Amino acid sequence: MVIFDFGGVLAESGFTDGLHAIAARHGLDKERFYDLADNLIHTTGYLTGHVDEHVYWQNLRDKTGITDDDTTLRHEILSRFILRPWMFELVERLKASGVGVAILSDQTNWLDELNERYDFFKYFAIVFNSYHLGKNKTDVSHFTDTISRLGMGAPERLLFVDDKEAHCKRAREAGMKAIRYVDRDSFLVEIKNFCPFL
Repeated sequence: MVIFDFGGVLAESGFTDGLHAIAARHGLDKERFYDLADNLIHTTGYLTGHVDEHVYWQNLRDKTGITDDDTTLRHEILSRFILRPWMFELVERLKASGVGVAILSDQTNWLDELNERYDFFKYFAIVFNSYHLGKNKTDVSHFTDTISRLGMGAPERLLFVDDKEAHCKRAREAGMKAIRYVDRDSFLVEIKNFCPFL
C-alpha cells in the first residue's frame, strides 16, 4: 500500500503558500510568520481537533497584529491547495495494478472542505486526518497507530510519501518505507524503485 500526504504531495502546499501570501501582504517576514503560524496550529490544538478554527486565527492575530478576518485568512490557504492531476493519474495506475492507496494528512477540517469541493477521497481506500484522530505526524505513535488500523502485520509493505523529511523519518522508525517528495521528476524515479511497473 502507498500512503500519501495531501498538501505538498497530492496538492500544492496551500498552507505554506497561503501563509507566505498573508505575511507578504502585511509586510512581515515570510519565514518567521510561517514558523509562528505552524507552531500555533499545533499548540492551540486546532490541528488535532481540540479547538475550532476561529481560536487558531485569533491566536495568530494576537501574536502578529494582522487584522484580516477568518474568512479572508482561510481563503488565502484553501485557494492554494491546488490538486496535482498527474499525481492522481499515478494513484489510479497504482490501484489498477492492485496496490492499495490511502491518505495520511496533518490537516484540519479544511481537508473535508477541500474534498467537498474537489471530490478526491473517492480515489483512496481510507483517509487518515489528524483533525479527526487527535494525533499528528510529529508523534511516531501516529504511524504505528496507522499500521494497526490498516491491519498490516508487515509495516515494511507500506510506502509513505511526504514532503517533510522529519515525517518520513518517523515513518521509517515505525517500520514503513518512505519517500520524501521534493519534486515531480525525482519522485517518479524514486517510486519506481518500489513500484517498477509504473
